[in-house]
Amino acid sequence: MSEPTCAACDLLAGRRTVPGGLVWRGGGLALHALDGPCPIPGWLVLTAERHCRALYDLDAESTAALGQVAQEVMRAQRAALGAEHVYAFAIGDVLHHFHLHLVPRYVGTPQRLRGRGAFDLAPGDARPALELAAAAELVAEALGLPGLTPRRG
Repeated sequence: MSEPTCAACDLLAGRRTVPGGLVWRGGGLALHALDGPCPIPGWLVLTAERHCRALYDLDAESTAALGQVAQEVMRAQRAALGAEHVYAFAIGDVLHHFHLHLVPRYVGTPQRLRGRGAFDLAPGDARPALELAAAAELVAEALGLPGLTPRRG
């Protein structure tokens, strides 16, 4: 019996795509848009390049980079997209590959999609792929991490 495939590993290897592609890679991490229906433009995911279960399994390089990168991405989401706040979620119940969801909240974000509710989208909530890709591109352009260059994937 073969091992089940990992959606995050497939995405990082280019066997799976998301709107906007891979936005950035560095420090053992990769930044990309949400894989699957997404109700909020600019929802990005910071994923470990190495397969590991959770934050406690990250290697030293990824652990050292995580805080700085997450902070810079959240600032870019606010500046480039006009988000009033950005949530950070690391749940790990569905995908057993460390990833940190960085979810912008806008003035007009419906109450039911705020906080943890962002994961509970209803039919019709998903935004068009072109809108999601455009938001990812704006964040990529706004990122100004020294020595870390945005990559289109």
